[in-house]
Amino acid sequence: MADEHKQKFRFEPLDKKVHNRAAFSCEHEALNVYLKEKASQEVQKRVAAVCVLTPDGKTIAGYYTLSHYTIEPGELPEEAVKRLRLPRYDKLPATLLGRLARSTQFKGAGLGEILLMGALEKSLLHSRNIASLAVVVDAKDEKARNFYLSYGFIALPDHPNRLFMLMETIEQLFREAAVP
Repeated sequence: MADEHKQKFRFEPLDKKVHNRAAFSCEHEALNVYLKEKASQEVQKRVAAVCVLTPDGKTIAGYYTLSHYTIEPGELPEEAVKRLRLPRYDKLPATLLGRLARSTQFKGAGLGEILLMGALEKSLLHSRNIASLAVVVDAKDEKARNFYLSYGFIALPDHPNRLFMLMETIEQLFREAAVP
């Protein structure tokens, strides 16, 4: 079923004049309120980039937000810092996957994975022009945490609901997906 949806859905930047934000509903009211009341303002203020997944150019089946972020090296697992031989900066560049939500109308269609892969791919592409070491996400609850963990995100040692995936891991993920 998910393969059918991958072919008919497309990603677009949120356009408040075109996309029907009022009809969107997911399991978390805060994510509904954000899309309906705050997302357009954040786009306009360049605080977040909001990307919607749509089957028809109007309906919002899901959305995610991306922003710049910084990580303190001490937040990362020590083995990652050593392996990457990171410079000794006070802050390291990252990308924040601030929100990810799928409409209840499309529950069970595999859109959570499509949204996550879209966000990771866009993050990877942008990291080639504007440095980013990793994608960071704050899981809203245990279900969301398990979702991200199932795709290879790693919990930050001092913040179990703040997870990250190194950009090199994301690059490898897409390289493996491209191999027939």
